[in-house]
Amino acid sequence: MRRFTGRTVAVVGAAHSRIERRSSMSLGALTVRTVLEAIADAGLTVADVDGLTTGSHLPSSGGQAIVDGETVVTSNWLAEHLGIHPRFVSGFQGRGQLSGSVQLAAGMVASGLADTVVVHRAMANPPGSYNDNAMTVAHGDDQWRAPFGFWGAPIQIAMLWSEYVQRYKADPDVLAAVAVEARRNGSQLPWSYWYGKPLSREEYLASPTIAGTIRKHDCDIPVDGVGAFVLTTGERARDLPHKPVYVAGFGQGGLRKPGELWSLDQVLDGGRETAAMLWESSGLRLEDIDVPQIYDGFAPISLFWLESLGWCGRGEAAAFVADGGIGPDAPLPFLSGGGALGNGRMHGVPQMLEVYRQLSGRAGERQLAKATAGIACHAYPHFGGVVAYTTEPL
Repeated sequence: MRRFTGRTVAVVGAAHSRIERRSSMSLGALTVRTVLEAIADAGLTVADVDGLTTGSHLPSSGGQAIVDGETVVTSNWLAEHLGIHPRFVSGFQGRGQLSGSVQLAAGMVASGLADTVVVHRAMANPPGSYNDNAMTVAHGDDQWRAPFGFWGAPIQIAMLWSEYVQRYKADPDVLAAVAVEARRNGSQLPWSYWYGKPLSREEYLASPTIAGTIRKHDCDIPVDGVGAFVLTTGERARDLPHKPVYVAGFGQGGLRKPGELWSLDQVLDGGRETAAMLWESSGLRLEDIDVPQIYDGFAPISLFWLESLGWCGRGEAAAFVADGGIGPDAPLPFLSGGGALGNGRMHGVPQMLEVYRQLSGRAGERQLAKATAGIACHAYPHFGGVVAYTTEPL
C-alpha cells in the first residue's frame, strides 16, 4: 500500500449530539445542528466548507424504508440543507462507514480536491425490532441463510464467538470485562446514552443470552445520534483555535469470498491484512500507539481487533483480557472513550472522537498523561477499517 502523501491533513473540530433511543428531532435536523456545531468548534463558517462525505448505510436488518433526512442523511442532502455547493461531495459505500469516509475526506484534502471537509455519521433507530426480517423472498447469499433463521448480527457474531471459544478453550464470560470497561468509561460522558449508568460484572452475568453465549450487554444499543468532524490542511490548521490532530494512515478491509464474514479464519486473517495496510501506510509501529480505540459494536469484535492489530497472538486475546489487558488499570486505554457498548450504536464515532479529544488535549478530566498517536477502529477487522492519527505530521 502506498504511504499517505500529499498535503498534510488534520482534524480541527468535532461535535456530537446527545445519544437517545428516540430523538425528539428528525435525523436530518439533528445532523444539520451537529454539523454546524462541529464547524463552529473548528473556528470556521459554513462558507469555508467545500467538501462533504459520509457513509449512510442504514444500520438495520428490519426492512425499514431508507428515507434521506429521516433514516439516513447523505452528503447531498446535507449540502442542500446547509445551503452550500461544495466542490466535492461523496459517500462511502462499503462497511466501516466512518473509517472509509475519513479516507475519502483525507484524500480530498491531500489531493487539493477540497480544502475543508466535513465528515458526519448519522445513526437512526427506526421503529420495530432491530432483527425483524420483513423479506418474503431471499436473494443472493441471503437465500442460503435467512430462510433457516441465520439472520441478524447477534446470531452471526454468536457463531464466530462460539468457534473462537471452542477452538481456543476460552471462557465465554471473559466478555464481561469488555462490556464493563466500555460502560465504565461511557457512563462518564454527558452525551452518552449510558451517562451515569455504569455496568457491574454481576449485572452483566445476570443479563439474558441473545444467541449462543452472547448476552444482551455484549450488544450495543440502537440509538439516534450524530457525530461530525472537520478536516482541513495542516497549513490552515495552524491558524485555528484547537491543537490539530493529523491523519497519519489507513487500513481498510473488504470481503473477498462469498460468505467469508462468518468464518473465524477469514475474520482474523483478513484483519491482519487490514492492520498491515495501516502500519505500512502510516509508518507507525504497534508500540507507537498510546490511544488505541478498538471497535466493540459486539464485545467479541474487540478481541478480534486485539489479535488483528498485533497486541495478542492468534487465540490469545481472551487470556489477555482475563489478565487485565482491558480495564481501569490496563497499560493501554483500549476503550477509554466508551466505544459502542458504553455509548450506543454510533458505528465508530466514539472511537474517532476519543482519539481526537485525547490527541488534541481536549479530554478534560479524562485527559491521558500521554497521547501522541492513536488509532480508531470501525466494524469487523476483516471488512471494516482503522485510521491512525498523530499529534505531529509524519
